[in-house]
Amino acid sequence: MTGDENAGMDTTVLAEIQLILAEKRTALASLRTGIAVFALPLSVLSALIATSKYYDVARVWHFLLPLLVLNLGLIVLGCYLVIHSISRIHHYDRLIKQLKKEHSAIAQFIE
Repeated sequence: MTGDENAGMDTTVLAEIQLILAEKRTALASLRTGIAVFALPLSVLSALIATSKYYDVARVWHFLLPLLVLNLGLIVLGCYLVIHSISRIHHYDRLIKQLKKEHSAIAQFIE
């Protein structure tokens, strides 16, 4: 390989790594969103428990049931986002490790 071909390949590999890192940042943002979505129902339930002495559950069950179903849906969505994000982050880490093995010349620049 000539120097120009080698430099072109290094540039391509660096562009690939930049793309993978951008995808990893997106997965981290999704993880942050999943944690926030998961925390919302927990705070609502905490408020309901803290104020439970001010209402009778038998009289307000028609309000509580839809709220609890909505909270369950948000908890499921939050768990999905967190689990999916973590699996994507591990996938991107494996891709970067593989590129580092294949191109040892640029491995020193990648942590």
